Amino acid sequence: MSLLHTAQTTEKHTVVLNDEERQPCEIWTRVMGYHRPVSSFNTGKKGEFCERTYFTENAAQLR
Repeated sequence: MSLLHTAQTTEKHTVVLNDEERQPCEIWTRVMGYHRPVSSFNTGKKGEFCERTYFTENAAQLR
């Protein structure tokens, strides 16, 4: 059992959560014009989702 430290730190204490206290996050994505949870994908579509590459555009390059 590992302890995970959150990014929320105050002057007096740090919030620490055990693995058992954490709640899983549901991930949604847009596929074919619809927003769907990734957990409802079939095996092939989950594989495609994991292979996606993400990029960010530099605002200076857009001018």
